[in-house]
Amino acid sequence: MPTTTKAKNEAAVAAKSDNQEFSKETYLYWYESMQLMRKFEEKAGQLYGMQKIKGFCHLYIGQEACAAGSVTALRKGDKWITAYRDHGHPLALGTDPKAIMAELYGKETGTTKGKGGSMHIFDKNVGFVGGHGIVGAQVPLGAGLAFAEKYNKTGNLCICSMGDGAVRQGAFHETLNLAMLWKLPVIFVIENNGYAMGTSVQRTSNVTDLYTLGEAYDMPSEPVDGMHPEDVHKAVARAADRARKGEGPTLLEFRTYRYKGHSMSDPQKYRTKDEVEQYKQRDPIEIVRKTILERKMATEKDLEAIDAKVMGQVDESVKFAEESKYPDPSEALTDVYVQTDYPFVLD
Repeated sequence: MPTTTKAKNEAAVAAKSDNQEFSKETYLYWYESMQLMRKFEEKAGQLYGMQKIKGFCHLYIGQEACAAGSVTALRKGDKWITAYRDHGHPLALGTDPKAIMAELYGKETGTTKGKGGSMHIFDKNVGFVGGHGIVGAQVPLGAGLAFAEKYNKTGNLCICSMGDGAVRQGAFHETLNLAMLWKLPVIFVIENNGYAMGTSVQRTSNVTDLYTLGEAYDMPSEPVDGMHPEDVHKAVARAADRARKGEGPTLLEFRTYRYKGHSMSDPQKYRTKDEVEQYKQRDPIEIVRKTILERKMATEKDLEAIDAKVMGQVDESVKFAEESKYPDPSEALTDVYVQTDYPFVLD
């Protein structure tokens, strides 16, 4: 497919499908899913401060629409891979909050038996393939997952999320080249929250419209308002349709924002409080809440019931994690290699 120009891409995104109405069920899913992500992360931050959760911890607060809007455009069997800001994605996909919280605690009942921690959540039951701690390493892995889906003719795809800093890695460009060459069913998503750790996009790249990087490979690419699940859903749905038709990958730049620091140890001296407050005026949860009430899809009482349900899930996840056991030290030697009965012989 010939390169789509920047102007045409932006015009296509600006021309939203206002006549496309989402159902009441979809809006209520978005609201509950984003509230679960938000309250779970707020509790995780609190527990980290109490030293209940140790190691690294990167919160998803502010970026919830990216995950919630994407999930409704995917289907069962699709795969999802991301970096280390990875609590929100499996929650949106349906992973039990108890298992994720137990993993943050390092308990044996966690998603990876307490071995992965915050940066390496994994749940094959919902198609979530991590959680990866090396910046940009998930990008070629995502293409590999997509290659497997194409090779096996499943009709499924892989959505591969990354931060704005990951696009500086050489593996990103190598992967985009091969993915386009082989027409792999993969959706590359840059969750651009404006900062790679504490360094702004403007300080690291001459190209600040990151989606245009895909155009060098003739890859369909577009910017997306990552604070609106509606826009996210539409963009992912378009990309998914292309992928399933065998037309290859798409690069999406979700323009979003994180309200908290890069990690729990981040003093956030690189941005002003006014900047953070300005973005909070576009909070995705409040936007969806307002839409639900204005369209009379639910009442304040209904939403309060959802809020209470979410808080109950979060409290239950903490109780579960607290009461779970730490893994036996012998577990350090399991799940390292694939167990096989094949008779390997060393001369």
